[in-house]
Amino acid sequence: MEVAPKIAPSMLSFDFANLASEAYRMLNLGADWLHMDIMDGHFVPNLTIGAPVIESLRKHTMGYLDCHLMVTNLLDYVEPLTKAGGSGFTFHVETSKNNWKELIQKIKSHGMRPGVALKPGTPIGDVYPLVEAENPVEMVLVMTVEPGFGGKTFIPEMMDKVRILRKKYPSLDIEVDGGLGPSTIDMAASVGENCIVAGSSVFRAP
Repeated sequence: MEVAPKIAPSMLSFDFANLASEAYRMLNLGADWLHMDIMDGHFVPNLTIGAPVIESLRKHTMGYLDCHLMVTNLLDYVEPLTKAGGSGFTFHVETSKNNWKELIQKIKSHGMRPGVALKPGTPIGDVYPLVEAENPVEMVLVMTVEPGFGGKTFIPEMMDKVRILRKKYPSLDIEVDGGLGPSTIDMAASVGENCIVAGSSVFRAP
């Protein structure tokens, strides 16, 4: 089974004063998903958006809202994001080691698509149980920068994780996030990722 390529512009680089028009512009230009970075100021140092912003944006678009949760109390976010109109719910393996089975079940029962993310320093093997579970995640997000802020430099060593994942799980959606742009997208695609998150390279383009 061949996985479909997807481009997901990161809203972290959006002009937040023009969120609806920026989302429309991205989808009109051919974006597949809109990547929504939700940070709580605890798991990562930055504080960004939450369910109220997702809800406001949902009123203006039917696009797929790819929510990336960089937060600690994950279970608290499932219901609010469902009501707000989130499409995907990708959580970090580092903050879900004790409750990921319950979390995946809750995400699916609320009609969202579960994914798991891992930071650059986290071993790739930490996500295997979640992909191979009876009730598995449907995507793995490999962070190619330390999460928290946009505009960071791509870490090429993370491509080994993508290569291993693709060999092990040929039909899995594999997303990469951080420092992706014209100079790095070919490298990521060549090792097997099929979902690209891009912020600065999209919104700062001419």
